[in-house]
Amino acid sequence: MTSIPLVDLQAAHAEVAGEVREGFDRVLATGAYIKGPDVGAFEAEYAEFSGVRHAVGTANGTDALEMALRALELPDGAGVVLPANTFVATAEAVVRAGLRPVLVDVDPEYLLIDPALAAEALPAAAALVPVHLNGQLAPMDALLEIAGDLPVVEDGAQSQGALRHGRVSGSWGRISATSFYPGKNLGAYGDAGAVVTDDEQLAKAVRLIGDHGSGRKYIHERFGFNSRMDTLQAVVLRAKLRRLPAWNTARRAAAARYDELLKGLDGLTLPGTLPGNEHVWHLYAVRVERGRDEVLAELQAAGIGAGVHYPVPVHLQPAFRGLGYDEGSFPVTERAAGQILTLPLFPQITEGQQSRVAETLAKALARI
Repeated sequence: MTSIPLVDLQAAHAEVAGEVREGFDRVLATGAYIKGPDVGAFEAEYAEFSGVRHAVGTANGTDALEMALRALELPDGAGVVLPANTFVATAEAVVRAGLRPVLVDVDPEYLLIDPALAAEALPAAAALVPVHLNGQLAPMDALLEIAGDLPVVEDGAQSQGALRHGRVSGSWGRISATSFYPGKNLGAYGDAGAVVTDDEQLAKAVRLIGDHGSGRKYIHERFGFNSRMDTLQAVVLRAKLRRLPAWNTARRAAAARYDELLKGLDGLTLPGTLPGNEHVWHLYAVRVERGRDEVLAELQAAGIGAGVHYPVPVHLQPAFRGLGYDEGSFPVTERAAGQILTLPLFPQITEGQQSRVAETLAKALARI
């Protein structure tokens, strides 16, 4: 039986293959592999898509978040509040920027950063990094209110095109970072990322940081490193960006189909959408109340590419023991880590594929 992937990158490529091939031929003919015209064109197009004036391409999303934080010139070792329920890269970027992660728990329904807990932590911090999880925005209106004058840096790696109260991801914070890892809603053919902002000076600082601190060859205005988007990735991203609104619409339709297929299953909690949000469903993550790993194994044995995001929270990772958090520090995050099960979802998924996922999941749950 044909397997169902968690994400079908080949199906996405089939839709853009001709355009990408033409773009690659253009780049190969000119040799403009770094800082080629397509990079600038994509930056302008993505800034417009994000509702801001500036976008700066980077080598990956982790660098993008680090560079955004570095551009703010926060005090060395200052605290940065972020949710415990996130991919480790969020905390990595904070540490790499010379800052200290201050973790807070998430709400039990949507698993997004809890504004009340963030408010308790902010007096001892210099910035706030909300994470837009699985395709929907954190409660940015409440977070901006509690942050006051402190800078808010959006981690939008999973939310390209998502809206809150009609306002797009990337346009809420003072500066925002995103990832174009291949499996994202807008994915490159390798690593790539971007920083977006309305602040011209921050955009300039990010561009300098990512090009060895240099605005002119061999003149280095500030300490930086090498994190530039290469031109071939920009070609891919330009082709995909034109299709992203339609792809996000298809993701919403697929999520609604799962909602209908899976409703009422015992021991299963379906993902919800925070009121005011327009979700883009980067991930469709259900929660299995008991026996998650057994259910996962059964799905995978049946050729269904289910997954888990994220089985070990940041504060329990060996690399982050130094933060001083123990097991039990963030009970909502820890409970979710043992229950989350991510089902296949991509714009080209068929009704038949989703029905097979739902039937297999129902059978597995019935055996637990």
